Amino acid sequence: MSAVRTVLGDVPGEELGVCNAHDHLFFASPRLPGEELRDAAAARAELAAFRERGGGTVVQWTPYGLGRRAADLPVLSRETGVHVVAATGLHQDVHYDQDTLAALRGRAAEVFVAELTRGIGTSGVRVGLIKVAGGFHALDAHARWTMSAAAEAHHATGAPIAVHLELGTGALDVLELLCGELGVPSHRVILGHLNRSPDPVTHRQAAGSGCWLAFDGPSRGNHATDWRMPDAVRDLAEAGFGDRLLLGGDTTTASARSVDGGPGMPYLLRRVAPRLALAVGDELVRRVLTENPARAFAVDWH
Repeated sequence: MSAVRTVLGDVPGEELGVCNAHDHLFFASPRLPGEELRDAAAARAELAAFRERGGGTVVQWTPYGLGRRAADLPVLSRETGVHVVAATGLHQDVHYDQDTLAALRGRAAEVFVAELTRGIGTSGVRVGLIKVAGGFHALDAHARWTMSAAAEAHHATGAPIAVHLELGTGALDVLELLCGELGVPSHRVILGHLNRSPDPVTHRQAAGSGCWLAFDGPSRGNHATDWRMPDAVRDLAEAGFGDRLLLGGDTTTASARSVDGGPGMPYLLRRVAPRLALAVGDELVRRVLTENPARAFAVDWH
């Protein structure tokens, strides 16, 4: 049977409820000094605030080596009543020291599979997706290595692969590699940050492959394109791709949390969803937040 692999165990997709399909409870990178998401109390408050707005599930895209705090995730899920899905995989190489990456050479796929099937380290917390990342309008050697390992882990487990698109670019290159060369079914690929490059032609081409398109925000770094997201979503819906869309908040810094004065996770339901409803209607927004993620993250696990 298809199931979403949460930090508390496998659940049917229809149990997710309203889903924040791309966010972070914990995240620590040398690229964002002083903005690390490490505070468990703040993460709990953020999840609770999301729950108060009607949220049911948060999918954390924080991959290997970036401060996932696996042991804290089941506790937070139980305490707040919000399903949490964790990730394995690797981000761009600039987020890691070379020793960390060198230790994974030749065994990245093995590590990904272990975290999907047995759990992260000794925590026993299993992850439900693989996160990888492309570059700006291109795929460098690191991206190709990590995506090859992700594809191998997918073929071993069935896990979905979520892709950080740098500034929303490179979607078609990613699909050519993952789905073309590496044989990953397109419906198991989730492309993230597409709102950051609001190109309707590329969006429709990507959607036509059968993959999932994730729109997230808001973001200080990408505010120039935030206001165009409703138009991009409407364009895809009118082209018949409303059933391929996902929405997330992508909170990556401490100052972006709602409990620290930022928009945070509740903003997705407080402002983003109502604004999108003006563009595409309440019913489509409901499906994008509930039915679509139930299909995107549910897997016939091997």
